[in-house]
Amino acid sequence: MEKRVLVLNLDHSPVAVVPVHKAIVLCLLEKANILSTYELLQIRTVSRSFEYPAVIRLTHYKTIPFRGVLLNRTNLFKRDNGECQYCGSKRHLTIDHIIPKSKGGKTIWTNLITACNRCNVNKGDKTPEQAGLILRSEPFKPSLSYFLAEYAERQAEEWLPFLSSRVIS
Repeated sequence: MEKRVLVLNLDHSPVAVVPVHKAIVLCLLEKANILSTYELLQIRTVSRSFEYPAVIRLTHYKTIPFRGVLLNRTNLFKRDNGECQYCGSKRHLTIDHIIPKSKGGKTIWTNLITACNRCNVNKGDKTPEQAGLILRSEPFKPSLSYFLAEYAERQAEEWLPFLSSRVIS
């Protein structure tokens, strides 16, 4: 599997995750500098070998339009670690509005959680307090860095020093 490369803006904020060939091109064109490499990995050509970049930083600041994390089923399940936020079950998960839509609850990050089908049915059209349920964790709006750090813990530990101060938004 080809490793991915984290691209940071000049201020060290994450901009993108790109394939290694794109990162090498940015570095060869002097549009980016390598900040961290994957140990024991190299890219070899007939006449040269290159370090395998893990993190690069752009040489000029790029204004990037704000792109928040999309609110969708996959990202919501990732944020909640694929667990029911009432009982901890990992089976038969659904999406639950903490404050039901019928009571004015909005479809936003801080009002949505993952819940198993049993807890969701038991809660019904009530708030957790009315149904006697307790949330295991407070819902929050995740940042791009939050998901990048989660990916880095599994795939690219070299990214962690560059994301650690930006995990919570």
